[in-house]
Amino acid sequence: MTLFLITFVIWALLHSLAAMTRTKAVMRRWMGERPYAGLYRLLYNLFSFITILPVFYVMWTAVPRILLWEIPAPWSYGAQLLRLVGLGGLAIALWQTDIWDFVGLRQAVRFLRGEEEMSLPPKLVTGGMYAFVRHPLYFFSMLFLWFNPVMLLPGFLFNLLGSGYFYAGSRVEERRLAAFFGEKYAAYRQRVPGLFPIPRLRR
Repeated sequence: MTLFLITFVIWALLHSLAAMTRTKAVMRRWMGERPYAGLYRLLYNLFSFITILPVFYVMWTAVPRILLWEIPAPWSYGAQLLRLVGLGGLAIALWQTDIWDFVGLRQAVRFLRGEEEMSLPPKLVTGGMYAFVRHPLYFFSMLFLWFNPVMLLPGFLFNLLGSGYFYAGSRVEERRLAAFFGEKYAAYRQRVPGLFPIPRLRR
């Protein structure tokens, strides 16, 4: 179990390091402006995927497969329905943020084709799933993870650590968006819940 915690923390640190503004600035200087704009986003996502594979391996080989709970039918059908809602909401939120740009494929294709990179200004998405909660990618991911009708200890630990990382990531993202969009984001933050769709109590 300790090995799993260590591998997860290492992955989280590597993932966070690769996303830091300072790291991006270093990579921009090293790669050059055009290769960085075309390839860094895709390389970042590939790096994140590859480095999390050891976490899954250790999770299922080093952590005892102890059954923590099993939701019986017909309640398990409701849990599976909520997982489907999580997948659907995640897919819609990704589509809203332009999934091909999010993954980095659009930029990479333009770079490999030798096309000029389109430097579109960042856009604050506030409609659709983003009118429901400010961090729908995190919320719907947790919905899918936690409503598994059969929960084993490895999955529980991964969900727990992953949810903590989602929360930390949402706080960092909040500061970045507030600094970039200013009052526009402040107004959005006032009217839309953050990580969970819980309406705020107004005085």
